[in-house]
Formats: sequence, structure tokens, C-alpha cells
Amino acid sequence: MVKIGLLSDTHAYIDDSIIKFMEPVDQIWHAGDVGNVKVLEQLQLFKPVTAVYGNIDDHLLRSELPEFVSFKVEGVQVLMTHIGGYPGKYTPGIKKLLLEHKPQLFVSGHSHILKVQFDKQLQCLHMNPGAAGISGFHQFRTMLRFTIDNTQIKDLEVWELPRK
Repeated sequence: MVKIGLLSDTHAYIDDSIIKFMEPVDQIWHAGDVGNVKVLEQLQLFKPVTAVYGNIDDHLLRSELPEFVSFKVEGVQVLMTHIGGYPGKYTPGIKKLLLEHKPQLFVSGHSHILKVQFDKQLQCLHMNPGAAGISGFHQFRTMLRFTIDNTQIKDLEVWELPRK
């Protein structure tokens, strides 16, 4: 059983409330737009991190992070990228990656809108944690926490704070 903390779109911002929400997790996944290397390093000092770069990330982050990553946790195949869309409205090229990697969980960010939706056609759960940072149009900062237990994704928790 592995407890995951999922965030995106920090845009170079991290605070104690983010760290506190991530305290009970085993791994942190960051779905892009980290913002700067210092945010990534702070998360890495705290917990193991799997991350992808986003459209605002500079050459330093792009040299450290992939555009997408496919990996397995327990019995769940995961595909994560920053700009991916969502079931019924995937961005160009993502459908091909989904068919190639056949994930049970597809994670993306970029929209600043928290969304958890099941794709019946691909038999795949999509998660977008929204935006944990303070830059952007979103009214609330959001993140997700959940458990992967063998092949089950369960115990989903939503973190939400007003954007100041």
C-alpha cells in the first residue's frame, strides 16, 4: 500500500500548508509547472518525488524532468504529463500515449481545475489536481491525496484553500 500526494502548477510557490498536506504520504507526484528548481528540491528533501516539466518550466527543470513519465506503483500503471486534457478532450498526441502505455491512472495538470474522471472507453482513471500555487486564474488552491493498494486506487482526499 502506497500513499500518494499529487499536485501541479505550483508556479515557483510552496508553503507550509502544502508540506503539511504531504506529511502522511509516501511519494509526491508533481504534474508540471513546478516553477523553479528550488520548489523541486524542497519537495525532494521531504519525500521521494516523481515529476514532469510543464510549459512554464525553464531549461534547468526541463533538463532534470521528462515531458511525460510512465511507471508502475503496486499493480497500477501510471502515465503522467503536464498538458494532457481529459477524457473526451485529450490534447493532440496524448491519446496515442494512452493507447501505447495502457495506464490505469492518467495524471495531468495545466488547467488549474481539479478534475477526477473515469474514461470508460480506455478503462482509465484521469486525475488533475488543479493548482497548488498562487499564480493563475483559479480561485482555490487544490491538491489530491490517495492510496494505491495493489490494483486499487482509493481513499481520495481533496485539499482546498482559497487563493490569496
